[in-house]
Amino acid sequence: MKAEEIKRVLIAGAGTMGRSIGLSCAVRGCEVILYDVKEDALEAARRAMAVKIDKMVPAGALTPEAAESIKANITTTTDLAAAGADADLVSESVPEDPDIKGEFFEKLHGVCPERTIFTTNTSSLVPSMFAARTGRPDRFLAFHFHPGFKLVDVMGHAGTSAETVETVRRFAERIGHSPIVLKQEKAGYLFNSLLNPWLLAGLNLVSREIAAPEDVDRAWTEITAMPLGPFALMDFIGLETVWRITDFWARKRGDANAQKSADLLKQYVDRGHLGMKTGKGFFNYSDGQ
Repeated sequence: MKAEEIKRVLIAGAGTMGRSIGLSCAVRGCEVILYDVKEDALEAARRAMAVKIDKMVPAGALTPEAAESIKANITTTTDLAAAGADADLVSESVPEDPDIKGEFFEKLHGVCPERTIFTTNTSSLVPSMFAARTGRPDRFLAFHFHPGFKLVDVMGHAGTSAETVETVRRFAERIGHSPIVLKQEKAGYLFNSLLNPWLLAGLNLVSREIAAPEDVDRAWTEITAMPLGPFALMDFIGLETVWRITDFWARKRGDANAQKSADLLKQYVDRGHLGMKTGKGFFNYSDGQ
């Protein structure tokens, strides 16, 4: 399949990542099917996407007619068979666990056409961890987005065909993004490979009771003049996501220090303090802080 032949895109997962990817595709003329197991998540996603599309009108990016057409081209469903029936490309953003992702792709393989390209938006895993379970490893790779930014990572595994890599690279450009094609698999891609050790260093300082989150962030922001320290950034990303990634790799590598960091994050997750999206994480945002 060629990039220009991708017309119908299935977005699996209606969270922040799924909404952002779906919006990029819809604005550039694709028919978008947003799938999730929760109807309320789909409804929230539809409302959030509609608000962003409407804001493009007064900004001069869209005409009112174009905005309505784009919104009409976004459908939602909890029926996986209906979602995958005629998909040209799938973008998956389900939880960061290779077993969950593998099981999902096994089901997807049974309902999607043979031509469908499967992609994962995983931020910390590598596609070879569950490529065999997709049923089409030659047409499967990582296609990783950074919400709010144009950069995307395109990363195949040893069995991904060169044609599939090129198709996804060109599709990324078609929907207005700037792709980087990695030469081989690397957990965390490029940016996250730089970011994750920094976040872990901050977590290590707090989990060992060397300093408080606000002081770690102040040490960083005052010296570097950066707007956010590691803990404020984790609040922005979402602490449940950071915990899942940290806990997975801590267990996989048997890293006791990383496990202490994961356990610290789990305390916040268990209290429902997930960061900016819930109004409270390491810091309090409910009063505008």
